[in-house]
Amino acid sequence: MLEAPPAPFPLLSAHALSKRFPGVVAVDNVSLELRAGEVHALLGENGAGKTTLISMLYGLVPPDEGYVSLFGEPVRLRAPKDAIARGVGLVAQHFMLVSRHTVAENIALGLPGTPFFRPTRRLKRRILELGKRYGLNVDPNAYVYELSAGEQQRVEIMKALVRNAKILILDEPTGVLTPQEADGLFEVVRRMKGEGHGVIFITHKLGEVLDVADRITVLRKGAVVGTLPREGADATTLARMMIGRDVVLSRVASAPPRPGLVLELSGVSARNDRGVVVLKDISFRLREGEILGVAGVAGNGQLELAEVLTGHRHVTAGSVSLAGRELGRASIRETFERGVAHIPEERNGVGVVPGLSVGENLALRHYRYPPFSRGGLLNAAATQRFAEASVREYGVSTPSLQTRTGRLSGGNIQKLVLARELSERPGGAVKLVVAAHPTYGLDIGATEQTHRMLVGERDRGAGVLLISEDLEELFRLSHRIIVMFGGKVMGIVEAEGADRGLVGLMMAGGTPKGTYA
Repeated sequence: MLEAPPAPFPLLSAHALSKRFPGVVAVDNVSLELRAGEVHALLGENGAGKTTLISMLYGLVPPDEGYVSLFGEPVRLRAPKDAIARGVGLVAQHFMLVSRHTVAENIALGLPGTPFFRPTRRLKRRILELGKRYGLNVDPNAYVYELSAGEQQRVEIMKALVRNAKILILDEPTGVLTPQEADGLFEVVRRMKGEGHGVIFITHKLGEVLDVADRITVLRKGAVVGTLPREGADATTLARMMIGRDVVLSRVASAPPRPGLVLELSGVSARNDRGVVVLKDISFRLREGEILGVAGVAGNGQLELAEVLTGHRHVTAGSVSLAGRELGRASIRETFERGVAHIPEERNGVGVVPGLSVGENLALRHYRYPPFSRGGLLNAAATQRFAEASVREYGVSTPSLQTRTGRLSGGNIQKLVLARELSERPGGAVKLVVAAHPTYGLDIGATEQTHRMLVGERDRGAGVLLISEDLEELFRLSHRIIVMFGGKVMGIVEAEGADRGLVGLMMAGGTPKGTYA
């Protein structure tokens, strides 16, 4: 394994790096250092330059100006293999594993002198030794498809360590982990620090930065706003540095839900597109003025639950009642007319049609109803007025209503979806908001605005079903939280004062005896 460098030299240095793409300066004169035994967090909004910077440090793209030093020596990284050979490892946000092969086979893939289909006993011993040393316990003979998200991430880290990485870049590493898995990752990072490794930790979760980082660098619009030690940082300061203004980061205060019932599910089951039962005997109630969170690791029925409530999927058993009327076999159009707003997980393709204009996407759900059409003919003036008012009210930043929606940022596309979905429809105001991962991929500013809009619907008396893998978001906004695993409701907890460890246990399939009905 590579030895730590002499004290005067950092493990990694970025010297005045700049990178330009047509019409944009992605990284502008950025300098950064990573020391031995240090976790250096990298913060910034979407488009701040984090991805481009990391791409230069890992050899994915060359800098236009500046250079990179590793262990005190200037290097030219033409490809990731050059970075790997010099002791740099990257664990991407989306894992790069072959699910039908074993852990050892995945680690052997691309490893010089090691056969892929028959990994050597020596490699398997190495995996077990490193696992014990760093707390990365994985079975070399297990198939990747059998592993949880946290276990798959350990395999990715193991791939880097087997290749003698002294520098590890972690890109949004807790996005798909339960709280317990995230805690396990932090323990691995601390062990690596103790062994002299350096870790670059990229995340948008300020709490994680304050838990694990030694130093923090904030990027905005491609440039470094500042680098500060953990001791001199707090969430408010970091958020202000990221977006240039103060943001609200505390739990959102709310009045108790109202007595009226918006939504009731009783014994609901549903199948996915392959005919497999993915919702199993789901029962819960949602009241007026309530935000009901839905927690769970991806793939445990949350997507299908949203589809059932918005007419994209029909129930196979049980009943769904919206304001006292059956909804379980309603069409997409019927759910819209009856007051269901859908903020889908996939903005592009489901939330909007990227090839249509901003104005056309805003009118998509409304064009068949008065005043947008009469006698089968579109009323262009009414559509134009609605689109202009929506853009103005929701702060959609677009050159014009004729701009192709696919050219907008993720935050502005989400504002467009919210503007369309939260508007009145033939049946009156929105009764139920089904929001699936509404802030995924958004920066702090866009996240704050999305939260304000959902809270506004809550205060107006609508029921909000908030599906998210971000527990911080759920605890900040929700009155209660449903925890799902394997298509079942494992428990329902009051958000304020809830035991997060217990929520994480249920997310992993555990049921605390005697605690939940």
